[in-house]
Amino acid sequence: MDHTSAATGQLHAVLVLAGSSGGIGAHVRSLAQGLSAHGLEVTVCGPAETDGLYGFSAAGARFHPVEITPTPGPRTDAAAVGELRRAFTRATLVHAHGLRAALLSDLALRTARTGTGTPLVVTSHQANLATGMERRVLRLMERRVARAADLVLGVSSDLVARARTLGAADARLSPVAAPPLPGPAPAGRREEVRRQLIAAGDGAGGDSAAGSGAGERPVVLAVGRLVPQKNFHLLLDAASGWRAGGWPGGAEPLVVIAGDGTEQEALQARIRTERLPVRLLGHRTDVPELLAAADVVVISSRWEARSLVAQEALRAGVPLVATAVGGLPELVGDAAVLVPPGDRAALADAVSALLADSARHAELAVAGPQQAATWPDEAATVAQVLSIYDELTTAADR
Repeated sequence: MDHTSAATGQLHAVLVLAGSSGGIGAHVRSLAQGLSAHGLEVTVCGPAETDGLYGFSAAGARFHPVEITPTPGPRTDAAAVGELRRAFTRATLVHAHGLRAALLSDLALRTARTGTGTPLVVTSHQANLATGMERRVLRLMERRVARAADLVLGVSSDLVARARTLGAADARLSPVAAPPLPGPAPAGRREEVRRQLIAAGDGAGGDSAAGSGAGERPVVLAVGRLVPQKNFHLLLDAASGWRAGGWPGGAEPLVVIAGDGTEQEALQARIRTERLPVRLLGHRTDVPELLAAADVVVISSRWEARSLVAQEALRAGVPLVATAVGGLPELVGDAAVLVPPGDRAALADAVSALLADSARHAELAVAGPQQAATWPDEAATVAQVLSIYDELTTAADR
């Protein structure tokens, strides 16, 4: 069976994602760009807004809008399946990212293909963190996807193990690489950004360190969607214990959180009510500059795979304190400080100790880039995916 596009003679990969403002979109864009550069015809299917967010069209792919909603709905799902069937007409292979995209892609292939044998690859990016009945329903969906896919790729080892437990015929590790950071900021930019952050933070949330200089007050940075998985309430719990008396010159750390999401109002209410030394920055496009201005980066999540923020922090040589969850321990090795998930005291103590120990801080600043050098880069990730596509389409042609 010939799995090249009849129109172009190229292999035609269709990448599918649901709405996402996190690492999934960045990963799909990286794949779209890399696969296109290697001569594949690439179509990306996802909600219309995702093309604006990630620039799939600018990365060399054709974009086919498909409104895949976060939650199931008979009418919206039926419309999405219809659009996916149209997008899959000339597909050599379909590669779905995330559970919702995978479920609808499988349904579209099953109802459209009559023995065409178009391979389905699914990349699992997230753990099932739901509870109660929702968790059981999601597990049933996960099992269906795992058994339907020709291959499941897990972005961390725990996701690969879970796919095998759920019945995947073939499951493999496929790490997601963070995009490369831009070059060094102009001289003096770090201190300029620090001054801006601290000036805006002084007085916000009732900070007691107003007036401290940019070089005196530590800046603790967190980046991510303001959603329960990221557990920023734990970071606020830790920050509530940082009072002026224990810091040189009374300069308690300023916590800045870059991101937006459903928990923004609740977090802001806590900051205001408890007068916490925390500032919500909202969505930011200058994360590299924020990293350069930070003394420590914190990840307080309930679960992460290969966190892009962790990768960026270590690459930039910014010491990282993170919860020991999901794929984070295998990602960072000994180049970061890991604490038990949900442990407010452990998180607060780890950050405090790191800020107070200049030697340990310097040690981690060196260890981070060294650890990052061991990770596969975007080119290696694309090469692995290309090899997988070739393997699956060759098998399908036999």
